[in-house]
Amino acid sequence: MFAGLIPLIACTPAHAQTVATPDKAADESATRQKPPADIVVTAVARGRDRLDSAISTSSLRENDILKAAPRSTAEIFRNVPGIRAESSGGDGNANISIRGLPIASGGAKFLQLQEDGLPVLEFGDITFGNADIFLRSDLNLSSVEAIRGGSASTFSSNSPGGVLNLISKTGEREGGAIQLGAGLDYEEYRVDADVGGKIDSTTRFHVGGFYRQGEGPRRIGYDGNRGGQFKANLTKSFTGGYVRLYAKYLDDRAVGYLPNPVRVTGTDADPKYRSLPNFSITDDALLTRNFTTNVTLDGRNNPVQRDLRDGQHPVVKAFGVEGQIDLAGWTVTNRFRYADISGGFSSLFPSNVAAAGEIATALGGAGATLRYASGPSAGQAIANPAALNGNGLLAQIVVFDVKLNSLDNITNDLRASRVFRVGEGDLTTTAGFYKSRQTIDSDWLWTSTLLDVRGGGRAALVDIVSAAGTPVTQNGFYGYGASYFGDCCRRSYRVDYDVNAPFGSLNYKIGRVALGASVRYDFGDASGAIFGSDLGGGRTGVVTRDMNGDGVISAAERRVAVMPLGSPAPVDYGWNYLSYSAGINFRIAEPFAVFARYSRGGRANADRLLFGPAVSTVDGSLRSKAAAVDFVRQAEAGAKYRHNGLVVNVTGFWARTEEQNYEATRQVFIDRAYRAYGVELDGGYSVGPFGITGGATWTDATIVSDALNPGVVGNTPRRQARLIFQATPQVELGRITVGANVIGTTSSYAQDSNQLKLPGYTVANGFLQFRATDRLLVSLNANNLFDVQGFTEAEDAVIPANGIVRARSINGRTTSVTLRAMF
Repeated sequence: MFAGLIPLIACTPAHAQTVATPDKAADESATRQKPPADIVVTAVARGRDRLDSAISTSSLRENDILKAAPRSTAEIFRNVPGIRAESSGGDGNANISIRGLPIASGGAKFLQLQEDGLPVLEFGDITFGNADIFLRSDLNLSSVEAIRGGSASTFSSNSPGGVLNLISKTGEREGGAIQLGAGLDYEEYRVDADVGGKIDSTTRFHVGGFYRQGEGPRRIGYDGNRGGQFKANLTKSFTGGYVRLYAKYLDDRAVGYLPNPVRVTGTDADPKYRSLPNFSITDDALLTRNFTTNVTLDGRNNPVQRDLRDGQHPVVKAFGVEGQIDLAGWTVTNRFRYADISGGFSSLFPSNVAAAGEIATALGGAGATLRYASGPSAGQAIANPAALNGNGLLAQIVVFDVKLNSLDNITNDLRASRVFRVGEGDLTTTAGFYKSRQTIDSDWLWTSTLLDVRGGGRAALVDIVSAAGTPVTQNGFYGYGASYFGDCCRRSYRVDYDVNAPFGSLNYKIGRVALGASVRYDFGDASGAIFGSDLGGGRTGVVTRDMNGDGVISAAERRVAVMPLGSPAPVDYGWNYLSYSAGINFRIAEPFAVFARYSRGGRANADRLLFGPAVSTVDGSLRSKAAAVDFVRQAEAGAKYRHNGLVVNVTGFWARTEEQNYEATRQVFIDRAYRAYGVELDGGYSVGPFGITGGATWTDATIVSDALNPGVVGNTPRRQARLIFQATPQVELGRITVGANVIGTTSSYAQDSNQLKLPGYTVANGFLQFRATDRLLVSLNANNLFDVQGFTEAEDAVIPANGIVRARSINGRTTSVTLRAMF
């Protein structure tokens, strides 16, 4: 349904933006006078031609709005060279990394997702609050700029790997559009609209948004995707500068897809994945219309019923002010944004999938029987568990239900830049100060249930009754906590993170040579409290409680997780670190340049450091100061060519990365270092009606040390493929444009032990456009045109004895049509 609604696809040289972008130090009118498709403005000191910049950058263009079939924002990022976007989680919760930097847990730890030059969240990997959950792409979007490595280390905090910046329209183009879209082979309906233009000679505006509703690309039995977004901005220009006010309101619900069961045969080195009977790994999910309410206790230990249909539910109310002015030869730019962020995350995680009879015996003892607890057959006995749904399987489900009370973010970025004539060259100086405050206030309200394995949104909760006739479960609930995870993870976070960073740069351009160096000093602190029996110290995490109020305590009601509210653990520590970057660019000829750069950047660890060995539960201090920050050291060198419709960029890179992390699904802490090197290629060519853009990244990555699990040293990090690639060929014939967006990856390992492999795959997304009139465009898009399987992750390190692996796959084929009227 997002086909034709996501404005960007082809990877091309970065270009001049018609809005004030993150690190732009020139005024808007000057930027607009630059040649299109030449100017880099994200995470650099001053907008400049890509061939004069010692950085690796790409831009995704708005005019390819209807030429791909992405179903989420993360699927856009797959088209950026060097970016590994595991976009299989729905409209958020994607794992995103760059140039071999690790994805040890989830989210985007080492790169930052931005909107209009400021971070969506200060930390891109907040547990159950990944930054992409709070991003939506619609007709407001003008372009996406990507900086990989290089100056990203010093022109943005907590982003040593790079920056992905979504840039909004600001009304420079008069008019707008209304767009209607519908899924042809799946249920989703969406309307987009935007309009912008001049109010008077110095004032312009832009407003737009979307609303959508539908089941989504997988069969879950209810409308899992429903909600929308509204954005607006108003810009007042004056001599030497401008002021812009902008606002955003996002209230959207999107399905969160977690791993699902799949049959795997063969060997770990050569596995064969195939769907189970009555459950398609590409079209189904364990989510179901027959289980939509989670019965649990809230963060204050009060009974509550939570709607699982909310899925990933971001609620964002943001307001910002951006201004730029020339003062005594200096261009001063300030960007401020306050974002009130809340919502929730809920989905179903299979802790174990096995034969129904085996699970009945394991939980209920010999002779235990099964009966349906929900759905049309509720109360009926399951006479033959081995034949259940044609696959004979049950799933022990841990309900990941997290209430995001507040992820509020306040950010301000102030910078000043000036160009001095020094000798025969130009010296560009930039100095600035960055300040942000990120709140992480959330409650983990997990429960444990039992579900049959059935697709089409028709799975049902199942009860177990012992041979003596005693119920082991209650209405499908085995426990009102994470009973299958050893009663862990009833947690509350109440922590604030303050980040401060002065920064500066010097860039000297003389003739065909450009030299640059930049530095940033980050310092900050974390303060607050956390709650949970996982902290130890005699804290009680499980009690007996009458959850249904019938006056009888069932077996499940003896397994009720609570927050030990009387025993918080403080969080009170600080950090500081220096980042730096230096590079040289030599423009050998007008169309050809070479460059080299070395950088060191840091990433302050946030909530994933808590509940682990690094933070004292007594006074909240760090047991080891080194745990506060993970460093990334990078070197890169490359060549860039642009002439007569041909663009080619080749970059060699090397990186060494420190990593301390926590993965919620496996309950694993990580403390290790990685090394990665490789080659990145991107470019494009156009001649007559034919055009092609694309890229490929070859990476060799290794775990070089591990303090907690030395057995993995020397192995390839999990899910890291040797080669990822993308290409978008197209042909324009009069009023018709036809083409495809091809995304591919070679095989990788499911886990760091390097046993079970995830096979490589190639996905083709086809598009066909027909311009009925100059103002009316009809598009037909097919995501995963050939309906291939593609696995982005698996929980199991080896093929289990029963052959059932829990894995997350890309969606099967989804086809949509859009009608866009422009005015």
